[in-house]
Amino acid sequence: MDKLFEQFLKLLKETDTGFFRYIYAEVNWKSRMIGLTGPRGVGKTTLVLQHIKKNLNPAETLYATAEDFYFADNRLIDLADAFVKRGGKYLFVDEIHKYKDWAKELKLIYDYHPELNVVFTGSSVLDIKKGASDLSRRAVMYNMQGLSFREYLQLFHQISVQVYSLEEILEHKVELPGVKHPLPFFENYLKKGYYPFALEEGFALRLQQIVNQTLETDIPLYAGMNVSTGRKLKQLLAIIAKSVPFKLNMTSIATALSASRNNITNYCLFIEEAGMIAQLRDATGGIKGLGKVDKIYLDNTNLIYSLANDNSNTGNARETFFLNQLRVKYDVIVSPVADFLIGDYTFEVGGKNKGLKQIQGIDKAFIVKDDIELGYLNTIPLWQFGLTY
Repeated sequence: MDKLFEQFLKLLKETDTGFFRYIYAEVNWKSRMIGLTGPRGVGKTTLVLQHIKKNLNPAETLYATAEDFYFADNRLIDLADAFVKRGGKYLFVDEIHKYKDWAKELKLIYDYHPELNVVFTGSSVLDIKKGASDLSRRAVMYNMQGLSFREYLQLFHQISVQVYSLEEILEHKVELPGVKHPLPFFENYLKKGYYPFALEEGFALRLQQIVNQTLETDIPLYAGMNVSTGRKLKQLLAIIAKSVPFKLNMTSIATALSASRNNITNYCLFIEEAGMIAQLRDATGGIKGLGKVDKIYLDNTNLIYSLANDNSNTGNARETFFLNQLRVKYDVIVSPVADFLIGDYTFEVGGKNKGLKQIQGIDKAFIVKDDIELGYLNTIPLWQFGLTY
């Protein structure tokens, strides 16, 4: 255990507390057991270390990753027992899905040690969701996604912008103090601004590694797939990446991948839960429900420019950005007449020359335009929808 403490204190010393992600203020850190999920690379580890550094006494706290060699010979529940005996009050376990039977042991830790607060994180959302059912009524779960355009401005360029609600954006209340021309910032965000590690060297390589690890390790391990099926997941993602946006045709995809139609549906669900794609559904369930899938997008625009390379489609990127940013706080579904529907609001997304024809005669309908700085009447700049969280 001493080695774990040593590694933890080293990480804590290196943790910067100058910028906190959107979800930090939403987490009830007083809960006895907290689960934080999200795709690889969005900053979960940094978030928990920041919380420790800002609020907790390191002498009463321990952070460990389940990938550590310590857990090859030691059980998590034994670590918790020994930690409590040493006066420990706050236990943080990163990448919990790497530990076998993690949900059962966390349940026992919760029941045996009411004085201990536990926070766990996981990148394999599929496995975490499965285990979370065992922890119902015990763990409070939060899901974290990558940087909003607002967060990108603050982290990458030290430009502070307030959070705006959808209604405030539609009423043209957005202000960007100190920024005359937001579009150059926005263009860079679309290519490499969603993941905090874009601040470091080797962004393109690391993003490719995350995609490979998710498709070749995380999903196959969870779903009991073999290596060849893992390759089919990569093929499917490549097809989606180069589409405009991807209208699901089960038969043609099944033929291209030499797989059954039923398997394609499962593959898409696995990839979505792992944070690689987003499936736009109809009104029978919304994106968070079980509605019929109408279109499939890559999860965020950074993935488009990474995976599609020269084949990246601007129209696809625009719609992907809109869906990605708004889904955090709103239920986004397909519109029967335009691109998206959020509550009573209809949105058609396009470039600066996009006309009003598609939304004529529709109440509460808006044209969302790329390549414009300011909005007017029912025309809203696309970049402003990145300020909602």
